Amino acid sequence: MHETVIEIQNILEKESNGEGSLITALEDIQSRFNYLPPEALILASEKLGVPLSQAYAVATFYQAFSLKPRGRHSLCVCMGTACHVRGSAGLLNRLETELDIKPGGTTRDRSFSLDTVNCLGACALGPILLADNEYSGHMTPQKADALIRRIQRNDEREKDGQTEHS
Repeated sequence: MHETVIEIQNILEKESNGEGSLITALEDIQSRFNYLPPEALILASEKLGVPLSQAYAVATFYQAFSLKPRGRHSLCVCMGTACHVRGSAGLLNRLETELDIKPGGTTRDRSFSLDTVNCLGACALGPILLADNEYSGHMTPQKADALIRRIQRNDEREKDGQTEHS
């Protein structure tokens, strides 16, 4: 936990350039940890001279921020009408079963977070799965299984590559 505080302080030191730096600092912290650890808001408030309530308001207002740990990969299923009539409920059900999480949840190993949204604005492509900010249209449960396996293989390759170079 102490290392986390030091990393947050280093980020805040870099961002403590006055007005408007709260969002940038929180974005940098979110990027590093994939969520905003509890100490992040307290330290940001102190270092940037903003009330803790303001730091919390910003962190909870913007959907890009999360106060709980998120997965390295984000999956978001569109549940809008067009996607729904084309099978998004079955797609969501498969992802819930495959990953053993519900919408809003993160896998135990923090590989995946699963969310739903009311509309992604690409109705003709429904059902849509947004995976790491990439749209995948005409998604089926089988295609979702293949996508998850591909992401996991890529993670393994990255991990093996890092191990070889370490």
